[in-house]
Amino acid sequence: MSVASRKQESPASSLFELVAIVAVAVLLAFVIQAFLVKPFRIPSESMEKTLNVGQRVLVDRVSFHFTDPHRGDIVVFKPPAGADAQPPTCGAAARTDGMPCDRPTPGQSDNNYIKRIVAEPGDRLKVLDGKVYLNGRRQSEPFAENCPDCELLDREITIPPDHFFMMGDNRGQSADSREWGPVPRDSIVGNAFFTYWRPNRIGPL
Repeated sequence: MSVASRKQESPASSLFELVAIVAVAVLLAFVIQAFLVKPFRIPSESMEKTLNVGQRVLVDRVSFHFTDPHRGDIVVFKPPAGADAQPPTCGAAARTDGMPCDRPTPGQSDNNYIKRIVAEPGDRLKVLDGKVYLNGRRQSEPFAENCPDCELLDREITIPPDHFFMMGDNRGQSADSREWGPVPRDSIVGNAFFTYWRPNRIGPL
């Protein structure tokens, strides 16, 4: 009777297999972040109390290739280049204090921001005492921090085609579309849909 013996793998073969597994894992992680889901850390207090500084969320980079963003969505995006200026610029010029920015600022920033969409293309928008009015009707926004002394946008503006107006939930501590204008659709990175850190905040948004 013969006994079949399994050929032992060489150390070099085992090492190659390990390297291949790690390489595939790294490649998959890169593909997932680049095209599917991207983690994002909340950098400022502009979305408190919905999202606190240091909290981490997952951003869906796929859905908006098939569906349009909507009012109420929390999105990561690259703001217009005017967001990088000090003070921020609106359109081709510095923004007039107390006036809303109704024109997209040319160019795109390299930074990622996270805000909530408060107005879609074609919406007529104004903001009074931190409250959003769309097409003549005040919106119910239980997520927004009360800010009666916030800068007013009492002149109604119309959101241009293919653009979205972004505001932070913490209206008194948010640099947003009020300063540098509506955001082009193709500047939106994705929809924040889940928070995975800190442990006491884990869950869908």
